[in-house]
Amino acid sequence: MSGIVIIGAGHAAGQAAASLRQAKYAEAITIVGDEAYPPYQRPPLSKQYLSGEQGVDRVYLRAEKFYADNDIQLILNTRAEQLDPAGHQVRLSDGQTLDYEKLLLCTGSRPRKLNIAGSDLAGIHYLRTIADVDGMREAMQPGKNLVIVGGGYVGLEVAAVANSLGLNVTVLEMESRILQRVTTPGMSAFYDQLHSARGVNIQTSTGVTGFAGETQVEQVICGAQTFAADIVIVGIGIIPNIELAEAAGLQCDNGITVDEHCQTSDPDIYAAGDCTNHPNPLLNRRLRLESVPNAMDQARTCAANMLGGDKVYAAIPWFWSDQYELKLQMVGFSGDGEEEVVRGIKDANQFTVFYLNGGKVVAADAINSPKEFMLCKQLVGKSVDAAALADPETDLKAMLTA
Repeated sequence: MSGIVIIGAGHAAGQAAASLRQAKYAEAITIVGDEAYPPYQRPPLSKQYLSGEQGVDRVYLRAEKFYADNDIQLILNTRAEQLDPAGHQVRLSDGQTLDYEKLLLCTGSRPRKLNIAGSDLAGIHYLRTIADVDGMREAMQPGKNLVIVGGGYVGLEVAAVANSLGLNVTVLEMESRILQRVTTPGMSAFYDQLHSARGVNIQTSTGVTGFAGETQVEQVICGAQTFAADIVIVGIGIIPNIELAEAAGLQCDNGITVDEHCQTSDPDIYAAGDCTNHPNPLLNRRLRLESVPNAMDQARTCAANMLGGDKVYAAIPWFWSDQYELKLQMVGFSGDGEEEVVRGIKDANQFTVFYLNGGKVVAADAINSPKEFMLCKQLVGKSVDAAALADPETDLKAMLTA
């Protein structure tokens, strides 16, 4: 059996398979995933799935029935172990070999692990998969001490859920502020205050040097300081899964290198999602993004081009984060801005921060402003009057055509 083989079973894989069938591709489609589940969404794992609001079926990208109805073969609990680009074959961990006409790598990423004293103790978790959340949920009981290592978005989302469940939450961040790698000092301060006001203990400039306990973690050690811990969740970034591609001789550099068509250095192999390093013609630089919109858009691009199209992937990146009752939506990179313009009232938890460079909007962060955010996305690249932008009475739609 030939056709198209997709390695990985996340957002990109699920979307690519659906897009191929929507485009009337009639040949075989096979998805190979190393987990027990069909393609599913990761963002709810640190939010609604962790809190128990959503069951596992709600996390799936599409119902299991979709794959059977569309003749998409799922090979789950199975790893792709070796690619043979010359022979157009993939060898799997169960011993079988799949032939392909086109191959799509959606291998995603994995959590960066700590390798310090005590890091193998029970009770230390990483959050990336359904199984990860299932493994930590039972320990997340009211009154327990939870220590989160890493003050990025995932760590803070977990902090919000755990705080709402009644745990005593401490966040340890080695940088001088939370969210330092991804946002401005102003937004870092806003989220620090948000969590601190709810009782979360945020410690910045605090690096973890070890863990203590006999078999189960009991303390997190930070030099001379220690923090009591019944459970630890580590969120210190991710590593793209490029080993399969690298071993097959595909070009890799902080991700699997693809061109504007999402094609790798082998013309019959494409890649999409967290694992890719791709050119962004709108920002005039290469990026590796960890975002759902990127995975979905790249998957659609791959599907079109594997079927002989000439689709170019070019989009301004956007992201979101849910913490407590606040939804943060971001477009572009705030670090590209030279000037900040605040629209709305921060104290009311409903505002937008625009980032300008040379009088043009390059990025925006919107808090609890979903309608405004849709216009923010369209304003990127437009020249604006900063004073008018800051005025809540100004019609943003009018600025689009000005």
